[in-house]
Amino acid sequence: MTNEKDIYLESFEKHPGNPLMTLLGFYKGLYHNFFWSTVFYIVKHSPVWILPIVTANIINNVTNKNPNVIQIIFLNVGLMVLLLVLNVPMNYLHIRFRSKAVRKVEAGLRSSLVHKIQVMSIPYQKDMLSGRLQSKIIRDVEAVETLSDQLFVSLINIAINISVALFVTVSKSIVVFIFFLLMVPLAAVLVVSFKKPIKKHNQKFRKEMEETSAKVMEMVQLVPVTRAHGLEQEEIMRMDTQVDLIAQAGYSLDIIQGNFGAVSWAFFQIFQVMCLAFTSVLAVRGSVQVGDVVLYQSYFTTIVGQVSSLLTLLPVISKGLESVSSIGEVLQFEHVEDTSNKEDVGIITGSYSFENVGYSYPDSERDILSNLSFEVNPGETIAFVGESGAGKSTIMNLLVGFGFPTSGKLKIDGKDITDINLSSYRKQLAVVPQNTILFSGTIRDNILYGTTGITEEKLMKVIEEAGLKSVIDKLPKGLDTMVGEHGDKLSGGQKQRISIARALIRDPKVIILDEATSALDSISEKEVSAALGSISNNCTTFIVAHRLATIKEADRIIVIDDGTIAESGSFDELMNKKGLFYEMEIMA
Repeated sequence: MTNEKDIYLESFEKHPGNPLMTLLGFYKGLYHNFFWSTVFYIVKHSPVWILPIVTANIINNVTNKNPNVIQIIFLNVGLMVLLLVLNVPMNYLHIRFRSKAVRKVEAGLRSSLVHKIQVMSIPYQKDMLSGRLQSKIIRDVEAVETLSDQLFVSLINIAINISVALFVTVSKSIVVFIFFLLMVPLAAVLVVSFKKPIKKHNQKFRKEMEETSAKVMEMVQLVPVTRAHGLEQEEIMRMDTQVDLIAQAGYSLDIIQGNFGAVSWAFFQIFQVMCLAFTSVLAVRGSVQVGDVVLYQSYFTTIVGQVSSLLTLLPVISKGLESVSSIGEVLQFEHVEDTSNKEDVGIITGSYSFENVGYSYPDSERDILSNLSFEVNPGETIAFVGESGAGKSTIMNLLVGFGFPTSGKLKIDGKDITDINLSSYRKQLAVVPQNTILFSGTIRDNILYGTTGITEEKLMKVIEEAGLKSVIDKLPKGLDTMVGEHGDKLSGGQKQRISIARALIRDPKVIILDEATSALDSISEKEVSAALGSISNNCTTFIVAHRLATIKEADRIIVIDDGTIAESGSFDELMNKKGLFYEMEIMA
């Protein structure tokens, strides 16, 4: 059976370049909700259609002096009261069936977007700014939800109202019916003339909104840097420029939508006055009854109102269809990690083999790494050193599987990394990045993230090993202290210790430390390095670091220079060789 989240991608694939049909595909399996919603809407809304008939019926019988007029009045009024009483329960059922379908798709789209982001290939995902992704998940899905309401509720309601009005009219007078139809081609001209400009301005406004969302996130993250360098005015000017751009795009959109609404309103008010004059003349000539003038005027008002509503919906529909296309940019993103049919790696020993490994970024001809060849035995500690930009972090990314070699092979326990299920492999890794990432929650939550069944005894042991105990003891709520958004309530060193504790709690087979102690003071670094040293005896460890205390005890130090291996050996061997590593240490 098709996975529920696949329905959305399947809809994009079936209807390329057609956002309207794509949207309809989102509701596959839910169409019955809209059927029943429409049925209950018809019952609920029937007083609007019946009242003109009742009014005309009463007026005609009164003017014709029907002897049973009192009975007719009470009968008609009784019918209206019954229908009005039914309005409340029918309205509830109408909304219930509609909302269930719309909200399910709304939640499903957001879930599908989140799911897709989680499997995007990391090198390609970095090309999509997080602010833009956030805009798609929040703003675009909200616009699609609004569009769904307009299509499945408002448009259906409009169609029903117009159909009922025209049906009653044609049953009463063909002449009046033909008059009503004369407005259709004029309405079509209005739609066509405004459709393209509105779509164009909606696209521009959406792109500016995404750009602004991305820049706002950057601004918030850069506030400490901005303030530290006295660049507040420059940052304000940069954001003001972006705010002005979105204001201009919004202004242009408002103008085109406002003109559209005003022109359509004026046209239809003129039609309505003409209808009153036309039917009144027919009544004077005896072609229609006096009461029918009220009926026709009411129904023409209904038609004018519904067509006017339809035209007013055009900007909303255009915006919603643009958002469908925007969501498709993520759901149809091709560069994903698909490990569903790949071999489960099993329990790894931590043996690695680099065989003439080369790597270049997507859409780039420049090699970041070239011809890397070395072996790593289980339990070894390997340190990578070199100048910034030499390729050390790229090697770490390859080890995690965030990218694959563009040439050569990287093998884990003799298996090519491109042939294994990366999820089964990564569950046995502990990665401590240079930039510590914490989520809003407690210190305990952040350390235990993604683990189950961890005893309090083991947790406290890891806290001790990561050098966190002295920090936690000083906090009023200890482990249950909230770290704030992105851990903003903690210092850089405290955040890094939590990140290290999070890695150690996993009992990893392989530890990857990318400048993991860079934010620690010298005393804390010695404590954490000692802890990492004792743990690294039981697993393979890869380290990127510049500080001597972190790399001195490594089994092997590999010096990376411009993407290639310049030197390799133990600390003493490289110092005695007095080559590039020796010069780096002397300079340090």
